[in-house]
Amino acid sequence: MEEQLIQKAKNGDPKSLEMLYRHFFGYAMSIALRYSNSREDASEIVNDSFMKAFDKLPQHDSKYPFKAWFRRILVNTSIDYYRKNLKHFSAMDIDNAHSESYEPEIISQLSMEDILAILRSLPEALRVVFNMYEIEGFAHNEIAESLGIPPSTSRTYLARAKQKLREKVLEINQIKDEGAVR
Repeated sequence: MEEQLIQKAKNGDPKSLEMLYRHFFGYAMSIALRYSNSREDASEIVNDSFMKAFDKLPQHDSKYPFKAWFRRILVNTSIDYYRKNLKHFSAMDIDNAHSESYEPEIISQLSMEDILAILRSLPEALRVVFNMYEIEGFAHNEIAESLGIPPSTSRTYLARAKQKLREKVLEINQIKDEGAVR
């Protein structure tokens, strides 16, 4: 069914384009939310991605899954959005990293909303590098090239992102523990 829908959309059928949009909207939003500061920013990324995908739809090779092709467009649009708005983000503070131990089961106690909130709390540069490396599977050299930074900066941002995520997870866990005690 999906392949027929894509084929009709390639032929410019407006109803098929709308159905394609509705079918992949949730998927697209889940990716965009990881890269953005707000739902509004994520919506802008999603809509821009769909516009790019619809423009390039005739170029999509049906031998390859549409979802993977569209994911690449989403990630690249997210990166473009980050670069375009880089001047609006304040300079990142440089903290001295220190290691804290935590229990692995803490993560399993977090809801999806908690996890998204933690990701959104990261400074923009850290969040983008974390998503690209840990979730999308980019290498540091690829991240560096995409963002116009040295590979060593990509590695540093990833380490800082992980440290900040650990701190946030511990903080949320302490708040939940305090609430349970009351």
